[in-house]
Amino acid sequence: MPILPPSLDDRRFDDLVDELLARIPAHTPEWTHPRLGDPGRTLIELFAWLGDTLLYRANLIPERQRLVFLKLLGQPLRPALPATGIVSLAYAQDTELSASSLQPGARLAGPVPFETLTETTVLPISAEAYYKRALDDAENARMAEVIEGLLSVHSLSKARGYETTPVFDGGRAVPGGIDVFARSADRALWLALLAPPAPQPEQQAALNDQVRLALGGGDSGAPALLSIGIVPALALPEDFDDFIAAANPPAPVPALWEITAPGPRGSTDYLTLKPQSGSDSTAGYTRPGILRLALPDESLIWAPGNDVEANPRAGVGDTPPRLDDTTKAVRLIAWLRLRPEPGKGVDSLPLSWVGINAVAIDQRVSVSNRVLGVSSGGADQVFSLPMSACDAASLAIEVEETGLGYRPWTRVDDLAAISPDPQIARSAAAFELDAEAGTLRFGDGVRGRVPDAGMRIRLVSGRFGGGSTGNLPPASLSAITARRVNGLASPALKVLQPLATAGGAEAETLAAAEKAIPALLRHRERAVTAADYRQLALDTPAVEVGRVEVLPRFKPRDRRFEVPGVVSVMALPARAFDPAANPGPHPRPDRPFIEKVHAQLGRRVPLATELYVIGCEYIALGLAVGIAIRDGYARDSVLFEVRTALRRLLWPLPPGGADGSGWPLGRDVRERELEVEISRVAGVLEVDSLVLFEQVRLDEGDDWQAITPNPADGTRTLPLTAWQLPELLSVVVVEGPAPDNLRALPNPFAHPDAVAVPVVPEVC
Repeated sequence: MPILPPSLDDRRFDDLVDELLARIPAHTPEWTHPRLGDPGRTLIELFAWLGDTLLYRANLIPERQRLVFLKLLGQPLRPALPATGIVSLAYAQDTELSASSLQPGARLAGPVPFETLTETTVLPISAEAYYKRALDDAENARMAEVIEGLLSVHSLSKARGYETTPVFDGGRAVPGGIDVFARSADRALWLALLAPPAPQPEQQAALNDQVRLALGGGDSGAPALLSIGIVPALALPEDFDDFIAAANPPAPVPALWEITAPGPRGSTDYLTLKPQSGSDSTAGYTRPGILRLALPDESLIWAPGNDVEANPRAGVGDTPPRLDDTTKAVRLIAWLRLRPEPGKGVDSLPLSWVGINAVAIDQRVSVSNRVLGVSSGGADQVFSLPMSACDAASLAIEVEETGLGYRPWTRVDDLAAISPDPQIARSAAAFELDAEAGTLRFGDGVRGRVPDAGMRIRLVSGRFGGGSTGNLPPASLSAITARRVNGLASPALKVLQPLATAGGAEAETLAAAEKAIPALLRHRERAVTAADYRQLALDTPAVEVGRVEVLPRFKPRDRRFEVPGVVSVMALPARAFDPAANPGPHPRPDRPFIEKVHAQLGRRVPLATELYVIGCEYIALGLAVGIAIRDGYARDSVLFEVRTALRRLLWPLPPGGADGSGWPLGRDVRERELEVEISRVAGVLEVDSLVLFEQVRLDEGDDWQAITPNPADGTRTLPLTAWQLPELLSVVVVEGPAPDNLRALPNPFAHPDAVAVPVVPEVC
């Protein structure tokens, strides 16, 4: 039977009143009628109310003991995690023509506060991305005469046509991504750097020169830094082989940034721009981040002309794409080119967004120079920070010391584990931080120093905030308040938020922490047993893990079990089951999800363990079902409920599977099991027929093929191996016999000789 901690006293108000009334005949027999409203009855009810309150507080003792025990385990509540993202900045007024270097910590206005994480430079330019889209065979045939004419115009022996195609138009992101290398004719992405429009057309050339001067640094000799935001397209893996251990980071993409410069006799030359050391947070174009490029001197910032009459080589060969929009061409300052490094064999770079004047942001606010309180000179003093959900890495605390002023103190994870040397432990200027609650605790004179009496404790700096409210859709942030690095206010700026912010998570609740006590006592933050791996993976911060399966001694690359020292953990992201949604695709982990789960487990596994965090391999399944419907039931409702029941049964997460925890990993899909599930649907009289289909790969594409029945009993089974799950991609449910294929049912009223007749409008 389950262990249920009893209440210390389960009596309530009514119980106490009844018990006191029952004692009246024994103690005061002359009181014969203790009716409602009687003064004595009122005193009894008052005593019962006081007693009920005391018993309620007494019954809190077990809860308090659990919380104290949790505290003794040294496991504070996990703080809220902030949402993060990338935004692009621009001047609100086109008349601003200087470069502005901004301090980190600029505040963005929105539903919740955000701040910039790094220094950034806002330049008086905008950027538009293009690529040279090669014409297909049909377009080449249609444009044959035009291409033939271009041969003589450009003095070429042969020509290969392309179309200058914008990408990320208007600064908007492409959620699915676009492969800027594979789709382009020259394996390059081009960024047109444009000056703001001049008030009068004849002033545009002079304004362009002013902008070049700002980019090149002018007489300062320090060229500006161009901040470029890059968001690679992180698509879900399509194949089991794409799931790899996150311990092996993705290989950086070897690519070059170049800017157009004047060459000999009016030709186009290119200068290579290398990202500043330590400024590339994209890890070689494998994750969203920022890189900063130092621009050359203004004399080398140049763009070739787009007028074919003045520049016959415009858009030809290795030159930048030609801009036929004259309003943009006159504002063109230079071209930036991103291309693969020669000889590296790179032919693919899928990107979701690229933009300039970019900066990383997160859902936190900075607080500085706050006095938290005055020391009483006692042991184990606790001081509250201005806010909860503190970023421990950004926290700086100083304590006032006699004759020395404010001195920095160090944060430690556990005051009791400062040092085995008692002299060092006693004199350590250290404190503990509870990041979730936003509190500091100082030592007791044995485990850490006690701040002197009357001395002040000051928060030098710290960043606070987080939560799921920071997961905002695109275009939620529009304004920013920033200061230049010299302390002056920046010009008015506007914000472009092309992508949603993500990663925000709420702080751990007391109820969740209490439930985690048994698991914590079992694994003690170490992954040893299969249950340890499962619980630790489910507790991964910043991601919602829907299901975890542990495959001991299974090496996914080889599809082989009984490999000593190998542990594979199958993890799937959480997703709610929606019966109205189309079937498939089932939840798949992406690369960031895999990396976070692997990081959670990697530092807790035994030494020499070869850990893999993987997804599952989905095997496509199709079903054709024929049923008989009971009288009195609506046909369409019954058919819908049958489809929903089948999808729920084969769903890999709760409430899927027969036990509600998802279809078991590696369990075969059997016809008889599906028939039982269909029969449970209200309104189903009987299952007429059921056909299971598997996907087969043909030369003309994938197609469905009925699974061959088992000769022994005539039933069909979709076999699965230990790392596979079924994915129900198509289900057809009809009244009567099941169809023999999964294509749409033919319309019996359609005539094979029907043709479309155009409607001729009446003309008066």
